[in-house]
Amino acid sequence: MAGPTQSRATGRSTHITAAGAEALRRELDWLWRVKRPEVTQAVADAAALGDRSENAEYIYGKKQLREIDRRIRYLSKRLDEVTVVHDTPADTRRIYFGAWFELETESGEARRYRIVGSDEIDTGRGWISLDSPMAKAVLRKAVGDDVVVQTPRGKQIFAVTAIWYHDPDG
Repeated sequence: MAGPTQSRATGRSTHITAAGAEALRRELDWLWRVKRPEVTQAVADAAALGDRSENAEYIYGKKQLREIDRRIRYLSKRLDEVTVVHDTPADTRRIYFGAWFELETESGEARRYRIVGSDEIDTGRGWISLDSPMAKAVLRKAVGDDVVVQTPRGKQIFAVTAIWYHDPDG
C-alpha cells in the first residue's frame, strides 16, 4: 500500500474509511438542511423584535450561523480532498490503514486500536489517526513484531498480538 497522501491545507493524511466519509456527508447534510435553516429562522425572528445591538438572541444566532457556515465550508472542502479506502489490503497479516490490532505492553496489558483518518479519531474506542506516532510505528508490522513508540512518558515497547480488518463489534 502506498504512503498516505496529505492535504495541502492541513498537512493531515487524506485517507478516510467509507463509514467515516459517510458520517461527514451526513453531518454536512444535517447542517445544511436542518440546523442552518433553524438558526436562520431564529435569527430572523430575533431581528423582528427590534434593536439588534442589545438583542442577545440575535447576537447569539448570528454567532451560531458563522460557526455553522465555517463547519459547512470545512466539511465541503474536506470531502473533496479525502481518499475513501474501501478495500482490505492484499496482505491482511500486516497493519495498514483501517486495521484493528491488539498490542501488549511490557507489563502484559492488552490494548486495542484501529487506524482511521484524522476526522474519525475516537480515543474511547481506540481509534487513532493515521498521522499519530502510534499508527506510524505500527504500519506494516505483523503479529509477533515489536513496536517502539515515543509516548509522553518516554519510549515504550509493545508487541503486536493480533490484527484484523472486520469490525469485531458488528
